Amino acid sequence: MADLEKFLCNSLLGWLAIQVCLTLVFLLSLHSSQKNLLPDDQLPKTAVILCLRGADPYLRQCLRALLRQNYPQYELKVVVDHQDDPAWNIAIETIQKLGVANVEISSLRNVRNNCSLKCSSLVQAVSELDDSYKIVALVDSHTVVHRNWLRELVNPLAHPKVGATTGGPWYLPEGKYWWSLVPYISNVSLVIQKYLFGMPWGGSLAIKIEVLHQSGLLNKWSLALCEDIAIASVLRKYKMRVKFVPSLLMVNREDCDLPSLRDRIQRQLICSRLYHPQPTAIIGDTISSILIPTMVLICLLWALFASQWENFVLLLGCYSSYTVGLLWLMLILEQGVQQNTRDRHQPQAQISLTTICKLLIGIPLTQWIYGLGLLSTLGMSTITWRGVSYRIFGPWNIRLEEYKPYRGG
Repeated sequence: MADLEKFLCNSLLGWLAIQVCLTLVFLLSLHSSQKNLLPDDQLPKTAVILCLRGADPYLRQCLRALLRQNYPQYELKVVVDHQDDPAWNIAIETIQKLGVANVEISSLRNVRNNCSLKCSSLVQAVSELDDSYKIVALVDSHTVVHRNWLRELVNPLAHPKVGATTGGPWYLPEGKYWWSLVPYISNVSLVIQKYLFGMPWGGSLAIKIEVLHQSGLLNKWSLALCEDIAIASVLRKYKMRVKFVPSLLMVNREDCDLPSLRDRIQRQLICSRLYHPQPTAIIGDTISSILIPTMVLICLLWALFASQWENFVLLLGCYSSYTVGLLWLMLILEQGVQQNTRDRHQPQAQISLTTICKLLIGIPLTQWIYGLGLLSTLGMSTITWRGVSYRIFGPWNIRLEEYKPYRGG
């Protein structure tokens, strides 16, 4: 067997061993539950901010869940991109049906051209809070939270060294589109990476308002493309940390077709490149997760073409072991996460034999799609997000090219 092929096989199996160790660490964290939740009189007044552009499929369920929280003092601040946005009427109707008073809905009044529309909405909402609010919680419109979500999110902030708390998304590996498997497969490694690097997720995030102002994070948002990835780096400078809360892994049931998957991957990769706390980790992860498996597969096909049967068998065994090993890790993680989500009455995935077969095919498919996505972002200076284009000159140098109200369904 050639030296290159030996090196690739050893590297691939070594990377699998590393992923096994990291997965076990993450699984252990899932069992670290919060022992003592704060009583009502010790929970600070909190503003929950929901920024909307377009009506996501689970928007009504999201609003109902947010307005039924087991939390004494909180108010939901909904900022809709424009009153003509389809999300506006849905939000108004849902709120009126519930008949609740702890909610305020407004439109985005100041469209900043030097950050994303979501960051514009966040800056507007936070700037209008009075001094009675001590915590800001962020949530996405596709996140349907459980009843204790806000209480469990705020509880760790009582520690003086915890500046922010977060959960994470967990996709269901089912749906009408094959492409929906790609976010699920990629998210398995992404959620572990976020945990290890203390990177928060904007779909379920809380931060102390005092820390928000002291760290200058609000000013950072007014210049940024995304609101969450850079938080860990900013807080670290002030000797604060982001606390991961295992019970706040939130099930995401959204399907995605190929165009929406392409946009999602490009945006995810560009945001990571701009704001990741450890940029070298992106390079290492890309080489280990995309380049090496692809090179092993290419060598495998070449050995088949050249009738090098000994090399073919060894490469096939290596690649098959790696793929089956990743599948095994996914199934173990799925069981661990389901224990948390089941206890909080979240939807459960049914892992059938058909789904397992799809995942086996989906693992190399995900590697190739992310590889192509990475290539497509090289030199890319403009991205489109929900119908609006942004030109990127640097992490804190963003230009909104032309604002248009959202007209989709």
